[in-house]
Amino acid sequence: MKRRELVTRVLIAVAVVFAVGTPLYFWLRTPLIHAKIAENGGWSPDVLLARPGEPLHLRLTSDDVVHSFAVGKTDMQSVDVLPGKVTDVTLTFDKPGTYTFYCTRWCGLNHWRMRGTIQVGDPASTVAAGAAPTAGKVDVPLYVTLGLDIDSPHDSPLVPGVRPSAADGEELAADSSVSKFIDPDFYRTHSPYQAWRELRNTSSYSGLSDQQIWNLVAFIWRSNTTAEELASGRKRFAQNCAACHGENGAGHGVFADQLTAAGQASMKTMAGAKDMRRQTPANFADAKRMLGASPALLQGKILRGGMGTGMPSWGPIFTQDQSWDLVAFLYSFPFLYQE
Repeated sequence: MKRRELVTRVLIAVAVVFAVGTPLYFWLRTPLIHAKIAENGGWSPDVLLARPGEPLHLRLTSDDVVHSFAVGKTDMQSVDVLPGKVTDVTLTFDKPGTYTFYCTRWCGLNHWRMRGTIQVGDPASTVAAGAAPTAGKVDVPLYVTLGLDIDSPHDSPLVPGVRPSAADGEELAADSSVSKFIDPDFYRTHSPYQAWRELRNTSSYSGLSDQQIWNLVAFIWRSNTTAEELASGRKRFAQNCAACHGENGAGHGVFADQLTAAGQASMKTMAGAKDMRRQTPANFADAKRMLGASPALLQGKILRGGMGTGMPSWGPIFTQDQSWDLVAFLYSFPFLYQE
């Protein structure tokens, strides 16, 4: 064999090894993440490391039922994770921080525990030192700024006879006196009942009936959101809340009975666990509950979760805007926004 031909063959062999071997190398070093229902372990591993600006290649598989994979506070669309198959995902994070990944398919009573974290940063300076940065700018929730006790009772002392109509309220809102109440700062910091009380004491509305005042409140609440924001809130409610609270918000989701049973069972085994009965999902169609709660209070419950109620914390999942969209949608249960 001539020397030139030998060199050519060696170069071709090297090229083939590089072309085939390099993807194989990266395939082998990419972690295979297993998903199981939370009672059997959840995500494994559930802590991943990445560097800012560098692609993170993941391979996902399910060991039992269909799950899905999404990363909170990002624009990533969720992907299905199927039993016995491998789903490939590539992520790139521009900023250092701790990001939460989670399952968006309801896979069991403790589905919300299907969470893990991706720590993005320099492993030597961030992970080894134990410093877990947050993703992006830290926003202090409004309920913290206002000093609200989101666990205290907040029932409205007065409720309307029929579901308040935003359309009927709009016909009453021509007077300039309503502009103060449509202000976003007023809306977020006051409950519908507090707004009703102030409107009731406004001289320009003294001739209106109590129901008409409630209609005006419904219009004010509807004016503080948009169709796009309501659609965003509806989507997040369907993905993350409806399995417990029900599609109509009345607290009769597919897991509601199991949550109630879990709360009752805890009373038999835990001393002083009386309050665990509150694991029954909240009824957002209950006017007394909803009309006594300000948007800031509802957002606080969403972001922090409900202590001792089975309500998970969604703070690591939703951005501030997403949480406000969800709050706006929740008020569409006690209020009639569309005729």
